[in-house]
Amino acid sequence: MAKTQLNVRVDEGTARAARERALARGISVNRYIEELVRQDAGETGRTFVEAAADFMKQYESVFAEEFAETRGADEAGERR
Repeated sequence: MAKTQLNVRVDEGTARAARERALARGISVNRYIEELVRQDAGETGRTFVEAAADFMKQYESVFAEEFAETRGADEAGERR
């Protein structure tokens, strides 16, 4: 993806906070700001939901089998 330069002006406290938080996360200020904007635009949440859906699709049979066994044991215990 091509990058575009965007110049913004913020007060010194905001700039300091951005630098400190980026440093704490081990990323550049540029990337930190990009991530904040993406998160605000909902990309992060959408990506997570898509990945979770893909995971469940891949392992659906494993979960169904595991929970069926658990449900069966619970129901047998209730009948006694």
